[in-house]
Amino acid sequence: MRNYSQSNMLLSKVEKIIPLASQTFSKSHYSLPKGAAPLFIDKADGAKIWDVDGNEYIDLVNGLLSVSLGYKDEDVDQAIKDQLNKGINFSLSHTLEYEVSKLLIDLIPCAEMVRFGKNGSDVTTAAIRLARAYTGREHVAVCGYHGWQDWYIGSTSRNLGVPKAVQCLTHTFKYNDIKSLEALFSSFPDMAAVILEPMSSAEPVDGFLNQIRKLCDANGAILIFDEMITGFRFHLNGAQGLFGVTPDLATFGKGMSNGMPLSSIVGKKEIMNKMEDIFFSGTFGGETLSLAAAKATINKIMNSGVISHIQKMGSYLMDGVSEIIKNNNVTWLSLVGHESWKIIIIDAGDNTPLYKSLFLQEMIANGVLTIGSHNLSYAFKKEHADKVLIAYEKTIKTIEKYRLSNNESDLLHGEMIKPVFSVR
Repeated sequence: MRNYSQSNMLLSKVEKIIPLASQTFSKSHYSLPKGAAPLFIDKADGAKIWDVDGNEYIDLVNGLLSVSLGYKDEDVDQAIKDQLNKGINFSLSHTLEYEVSKLLIDLIPCAEMVRFGKNGSDVTTAAIRLARAYTGREHVAVCGYHGWQDWYIGSTSRNLGVPKAVQCLTHTFKYNDIKSLEALFSSFPDMAAVILEPMSSAEPVDGFLNQIRKLCDANGAILIFDEMITGFRFHLNGAQGLFGVTPDLATFGKGMSNGMPLSSIVGKKEIMNKMEDIFFSGTFGGETLSLAAAKATINKIMNSGVISHIQKMGSYLMDGVSEIIKNNNVTWLSLVGHESWKIIIIDAGDNTPLYKSLFLQEMIANGVLTIGSHNLSYAFKKEHADKVLIAYEKTIKTIEKYRLSNNESDLLHGEMIKPVFSVR
């Protein structure tokens, strides 16, 4: 059994001065079995990561999908070092802002103009504000996860602190269910925007994205693709390139700069020009270390077959896991989604929280850090995939052994994970 004594000791200290002892729910003890998993990281290299207790893991989290090339990528790190010698944040705009914007415009179908933020919430919120300013309307329809800001999070169960007046302006619809969106337009014909993740756990069927495009056009609403995950992972031109549907606005981030804090909103010039009228302004939007990292990352993705490699490894991993599930007659575990981002689905009825906790505990004990998905990077090779498959085999056999004995709860060495809210 792995030792997490340093993690546990740090947790008792950190939670006294940092709420949740983390900056995000997904990296906290809500998402991992407290006491039976690491909670603090020391270092990382390539596809591997080490916790503060010295335990080594193959990393299937990769900074919540922000690390697309792998840790300590030489090209990106060198670009950051070169820029560091020139300066970080300046008194006027820097030429890197233009250079990275030009890269995005050349690649992304809807991109005619670009602005930068630091995280996904920055730019999805900017997109909604732009849409409201451009249309003169207030209601928005959402599908997926779009950040922590009031306009979106007010539509979830985590809406504490969001004014009721704000909550009532955001309405959810179901993915691949065009009738659910049609119903919203019937109830709120003055819809300013429709924002969605163009793909997450399921591919669009029956022309779903095309139908949304037509609905928005017919009702004068702005179509926004949240491509935080799909961008620079599913396709070089984003999901809009993969599925051939062009939105009015789109947001990108995460793997665009291999772990450095940068996001972008791109879109049609006539809408983006409203940026000069609304207020979207930040001291660090043009911070150059992140822009240098983005330039190096995007160029490497373009020229080194990064996306095809990630998808090849994702398919190899998926095939291996499917074989293990089949050979062990497992009914509580499955994988869904795109090859480059498989989501682990655990369904054990009333015991689902327990089984999710057990799965994470045992995968981590077998040397694989995961929070329930395959977040692969370019540094992830076949040798890593084979070790992950061994961890799957051991994990499933262990849980099945306890399941057949009807004493699964005896296997849990820590606390069960806690749900934040469900979006997919």
